[in-house]
Amino acid sequence: MQQAFPVGAADLARAIAAGEIGSRQALDVFLERIERRNPAINAVVVQDIEGARARADAADAARAAGQSWGPLHGVPMTVKDTWEVAGMVTACGDPGLADYRPATTAVAVQRLLDAGAIVFGKTNTPRMAQDLQTYNKVYGTTNNPWDVSRTSGGSSGGAAAAVAAGFTALELGSDIGGSIRTPAHWCGVYGHKPSYGLIPMTGHIPGPPGTRSQPDLAVGGPLARDAADLELAMDVLAGPDDLAGRAWRLSLPPARHSSLADFRIGCWFDDEFAPIDTETRRLQGTLATALEGAGAEVDASPDLPVRFPDSFLLYQQLLNAVVGAGIPPKLYRRARRAAALFRLMRRTRAGTLGGFVAEATQSHKTWAGAHERRERQRRDWAAFFERFDVLLMPVTATPAIPHNQEGNLFARRIDVDGRALPYHEMFKWIAPPTSAYLPVTVAPIGRTAAGLPVGVQIVAPYLEDRTGIAFARLLADVIGGFVAPPAS
Repeated sequence: MQQAFPVGAADLARAIAAGEIGSRQALDVFLERIERRNPAINAVVVQDIEGARARADAADAARAAGQSWGPLHGVPMTVKDTWEVAGMVTACGDPGLADYRPATTAVAVQRLLDAGAIVFGKTNTPRMAQDLQTYNKVYGTTNNPWDVSRTSGGSSGGAAAAVAAGFTALELGSDIGGSIRTPAHWCGVYGHKPSYGLIPMTGHIPGPPGTRSQPDLAVGGPLARDAADLELAMDVLAGPDDLAGRAWRLSLPPARHSSLADFRIGCWFDDEFAPIDTETRRLQGTLATALEGAGAEVDASPDLPVRFPDSFLLYQQLLNAVVGAGIPPKLYRRARRAAALFRLMRRTRAGTLGGFVAEATQSHKTWAGAHERRERQRRDWAAFFERFDVLLMPVTATPAIPHNQEGNLFARRIDVDGRALPYHEMFKWIAPPTSAYLPVTVAPIGRTAAGLPVGVQIVAPYLEDRTGIAFARLLADVIGGFVAPPAS
């Protein structure tokens, strides 16, 4: 049965609707896989098996009666443990929330439930979703299904690992610092960071439980084994919240093209500001050759709308402002004093502790200046996408890195072709589209000589999420799509 079991959520939904497989049967397949393989990977950390089986039985009874709950009727899935689900522990890797059971469900998760999904579990995340590796004191470390000595990424590391290992049909992650994109890239799955503001973040941690405001830069988005599932998920998830929904509706533009040959593609594949390793460059070259062979118009040196260093510094300033807003009052006062000291010592460089505390405690006037620079960049990006349909970029400097939990984010180093570079290098390539609110789809493009997956960022115009997802779907025909890791 497992050999014929549908890979994607859309295929599984069709099979359930056609009566080819039952929802309870599908759920039990996932639960069996988790029982057998999750101990080595540690991706799924919370389950509601009794509740999920009851809902699956109800879904099967409804189908037998000719009823449909929606496009995800009876499809079992998990969500990242940053999203509140009523009655289900939502710890977000924080010991202080280890017993927290919210009374309400996050808006995005509720939309999945309203579409018929069965949310049977939660996936691991670093403490308060604040690392590009997934480990915490509540649930431990999540391993990469391709090589358990390496990280699955973060902060949606449990989500990507669960998708890759076949523990779930679909996942809901979140992204502010590459938290969907990096794990998708390192685990060899598809991920989509939507245009900012498309999916309500109410019920997401962080901020603290009960937060109603939408933080800058942060978005929720799906991870899946098939690009088609990303579009299905976006159809369910995207739309105004309950207040704005009283006056407006969302209608995303259709994909610009239905054939690769019609796409105008910019390739930003290398930059001295953010070096990438040899294997990543090799696979990117293979990708460009495949696209040219498919008849696409490929520009390997597009005239970019931003300078990389400027864009990265702006992203860090905006990101650290978000982080600073969540610092407890006592610690915030200490951070402000430290920022003043670092300024006197002239130690406020980007990527350093001094740079972080300065930006985490910046004035609103300073932030407003950064916001204005962002808005100018957004218009420059809009002009860029009049000449190109998508821009392809690396996700990170390397494939999945070995576990490295020593010290803090400022002290750690990564290896790029034998060079020891600062840990924050891993955030550079995700920065330009994030600060500009652009949608990004990550698609797998192959594996290294050591067998590690590599993905690519497909950056599309603002609110043209369907264009990036469509490109990812077409890309699978020429470069290969999802490949399951060994023993999955």
